[in-house]
Amino acid sequence: MFSVEHEFDATVVTLVDEGESYLQEDVVVSSFEECITVEQYDPRENRTHKVTLSLTQMKDLIAAVSMPEGVYRRGELTEDG
Repeated sequence: MFSVEHEFDATVVTLVDEGESYLQEDVVVSSFEECITVEQYDPRENRTHKVTLSLTQMKDLIAAVSMPEGVYRRGELTEDG
C-alpha cells in the first residue's frame, strides 16, 4: 500500500509494507525540485536513516529495476565494459 501527498515544496510518497511475513518500517520518498530523499525509521537504532539522490540517480534507479545484471548508461542500448 502507498500514499501520495502533494506538499508546498515536495511530493511525498509513503510505502507501507503489507503481508504476513516480517514487515519493514514505512519508506518515505520525498521528491523535491533538485533531489529525491528516501527515509526509513530503524527501530534497532531508534533513528531515521535518510538517503539523498540526485534526479539523475533516481532516473538511473528507475531504469535499473527492469534490467538484467550488467553496467549501463541510460540512453545506451548495450552494456558498458
